[in-house]
Amino acid sequence: MISGLDHVVVLVEDIKAGPGAYELLLGRSPSWRSDGDGSKTVLFTLDNMSLELMAPAGDTPTADRIREIIGQSGEGLASFCFGVNDIARAYRRLDRVALKPDPVAEVESHDTDSGSTLRWKRTRAATDLTRGVRIFFLELDDERPHSAATSASSILGLDHVVISTGDPERAAALYGARLGLDMALDRSHHDWGQLMFFRCGDLIVEVVKRPVADADPTHDKLWGLSWRVADIDATRARLVAAGIGVSEVRTGRKPGTRVMSVRDGTCGVHTLLLERAAQVPS
Repeated sequence: MISGLDHVVVLVEDIKAGPGAYELLLGRSPSWRSDGDGSKTVLFTLDNMSLELMAPAGDTPTADRIREIIGQSGEGLASFCFGVNDIARAYRRLDRVALKPDPVAEVESHDTDSGSTLRWKRTRAATDLTRGVRIFFLELDDERPHSAATSASSILGLDHVVISTGDPERAAALYGARLGLDMALDRSHHDWGQLMFFRCGDLIVEVVKRPVADADPTHDKLWGLSWRVADIDATRARLVAAGIGVSEVRTGRKPGTRVMSVRDGTCGVHTLLLERAAQVPS
């Protein structure tokens, strides 16, 4: 049913400041700008997904709702959307596994710079049945334009999206059994808790239960993003020169990886950058 991760949505207060921050972080220019009913959006499209920044605009119920969410939780991740090849088939599957999908809607967006149009069909599973995480499903008519690199050390794509849970068994049932993602890893460690990796196209949906008290057993949280880079040292140097706070590069938990944390300039999103070791031909 699911072909990959289509996009993630980050709510921002200012549609100019938010994209400016991500132009620096990603080393890429926006690929799409649009005005909707109560919102303005900017897209960055990379090799394997899109990042959508959304800000409130005007005085509409949609704009008020976005402002309310930002007022309660601050800027940050709001939802994500799986790509599907057949929205009607996806709808039937969601209905069969009792996720109560919304009626399929046909949507279009117009790029304010070029005047181009994108069309897609989408549905959304009931949020109370996806453990509080807003999850959409989308069949896109045409490929989105990609974001041009503005640096030789730009971000390549997304490596994984991170979901925090207080009930790993029920979260595993949702992403594995009900949504049909393939579990690639289930591992526990006394320092960092339980990790579950689900394959989604060429990236990973990571579900983690951290060793903290009072975790909500009924509501998960869309927690963070990990981006792929080709040369983490060059990317770090670029970000430091731009005044973005980052950690030192360290060895990742997964063998053959090096990672660093981004401390600011992410609009409230927990962010990690990851470099994979080059594969040596056998």
